[in-house]
Amino acid sequence: MPLMALTFPLHRNPAPATDDDVARVLADPGFGDHFTDHMAVATWTKDGGWGADEIRPYGPFQIDPASAVLHYAQEIFEGLKAYRHADGSIHLFRPEANARRFQASAARMMLPQLPVEDFVRAVTELVGVDARWVPGAEGERSLYLRPFMFASEVFLGVRAAQTVTFSVIASPSGPYFTGGVKPVDIWVTDTWARAGVGGTGSAKCGGNYAASLIAQYEGYEHGCSQVLFIEAADKDRVEELGGMNVFLVTSDGRLVTPALTGTILEGITRDSILTVAGELGLVTEERRVTPDELFGGIADGTTVEAFSCGTAAVVTPIGAFKSGAGEWRLPGNGSPTTMAIRDAILDIQYGRVPDTHGWLRRVV
Repeated sequence: MPLMALTFPLHRNPAPATDDDVARVLADPGFGDHFTDHMAVATWTKDGGWGADEIRPYGPFQIDPASAVLHYAQEIFEGLKAYRHADGSIHLFRPEANARRFQASAARMMLPQLPVEDFVRAVTELVGVDARWVPGAEGERSLYLRPFMFASEVFLGVRAAQTVTFSVIASPSGPYFTGGVKPVDIWVTDTWARAGVGGTGSAKCGGNYAASLIAQYEGYEHGCSQVLFIEAADKDRVEELGGMNVFLVTSDGRLVTPALTGTILEGITRDSILTVAGELGLVTEERRVTPDELFGGIADGTTVEAFSCGTAAVVTPIGAFKSGAGEWRLPGNGSPTTMAIRDAILDIQYGRVPDTHGWLRRVV
């Protein structure tokens, strides 16, 4: 029997936010503080597959204390954005890529795989009904979208859940850097591990982020805003930040990033950067990067810039790496290559240049 596509029919919120309330939020949205009027929801069962799909008023889930997710952390999530262009139209950036990664995460966490078209439909339907929550084209404002899936079966046995809930919520997002883009300092840890070989490092699941927090707070104590992890077992290769991938720019025009080994997340911003970098004349390299290369390259001038990347901040220049062994500060040259890459990605997302890659999907 063929699978029936989900349609996410609308059950409109009878008490939506007023236009004045929306305008007040959009004037200073912050990040993750405010939510739109609606949410997308669907349920999967072992016997019935996907169903009970709808766009409904935003509100709490009723969770039983014995729900499997609360005990065994069987859950995954995604992050993407909707952008309003200068002509008022609204576009998503590479939602199919998010949908495929969502499927890969689901497979790793023994959750059902939501078809790509259903994932994209859930996102587009939600953005369409809550379009007034998408900020204007000025600045780096957007509507952040959080698809997620969790084991909602009421059962304390250790096995893959037979009832699962999928949802998408949306939150207006302001510019990551409110006072302009500034380099950040990164703490490098080989004490704490985010993930290991054979683990869940390549899945976008909450446990990976929870595991990164202790190192991140250690970084805060040393004046750093994020943490870079070194491979857990042999401590012989650089991996990624707590929630972002990392790139190095060399003096001879190479753009280097750690190869995907199953222990780091396959970032969509990372993949987009590897594509546009070639158009900017850079030679890209995905390979093993050792801590000695990272620190030594900065010390001898081989590495002239470094940056992190992800959906929230897009591209963030790195000013220095710090660890218990010392500090390695990059040249204060304004990070021209980093900023050129950042501008290239943002220009596509906000429709300021033609989308020659077919990455944008128009919603409104």
